Amino acid sequence: MTWDWGAVADFMPYFWDGLWVTLQILVFGSLISFALGLVWALLMRTPTRWVTWPVGGVTEFIRNTPLLVQLFFLFYVLPEWGITFSALTTGVFAIGLHYSTYTMQVYRAGIEAVPVGQWEAATALNLPLRRTWTVVILPQAVRRVVPALGNYVISMLKDTPLLMAITVLEMLGQARLFAQQNFQFTEPLTVIGVAFIVISYLASLALRALERRLVH
Repeated sequence: MTWDWGAVADFMPYFWDGLWVTLQILVFGSLISFALGLVWALLMRTPTRWVTWPVGGVTEFIRNTPLLVQLFFLFYVLPEWGITFSALTTGVFAIGLHYSTYTMQVYRAGIEAVPVGQWEAATALNLPLRRTWTVVILPQAVRRVVPALGNYVISMLKDTPLLMAITVLEMLGQARLFAQQNFQFTEPLTVIGVAFIVISYLASLALRALERRLVH
C-alpha cells in the first residue's frame, strides 16, 4: 500500500463541501442545544408539577434514546404526518434537540451553584423576577458552565457523521462517496480523521480563551 497524494488532491473538493456542511451542523446544532437547554432548565425550576413532569419526561426520553433513532424518526416518520424538512435541517434540529437535554443539566448545575446570597440580594433590591434572572443569576451561572458546554460542542462534532444515515453528506459522507467512486479509502478517511482532530483542537483552544475572558 502506498500513499497517493494525487488522491488527496482529487478528494479536496469533496472535503471542502463536507467541511462546510459539518460546520453548519456544528454551529446551528450548538445554538439550538444551548438555547433549548436553557429553556428546559428554566421550565424545570417552575413550582408547578404540570410543567416539570412533562418536561422531565420528554427530556429523559430524548436523553435515553439513541440519536440515530431520533434522526430516523424525524426524517422518515414525520413526513407520514405531513411534516417534511430537508435532510440537513432535520439533522441540525435532531442533534440540537438531543444535546439540549445534556446542556439542560449543565445549566441546572450552574444555576444551583449561584450562592443563595445572590438571590437574597436581588430580593432585597426588589428586582423583578425577569431582571433577577437576566442580570444576576444567569450571567453567573453561564460563566461557571462554559467548559462543560464546550465539551458538548466537541461531542456534537464527533456525532455529525451520524447524519450520513439520513443522506447528509458531511465530511465522512463525502469521504465515503469519494472512496466508492474511486476505490481509494486510505487517503480520504485519513484526511477526515486529521480534520476532526484539528477542529476539536481549535475548538478547545477557543473554549479556553473564552473561559479565561469570562473569569477575568
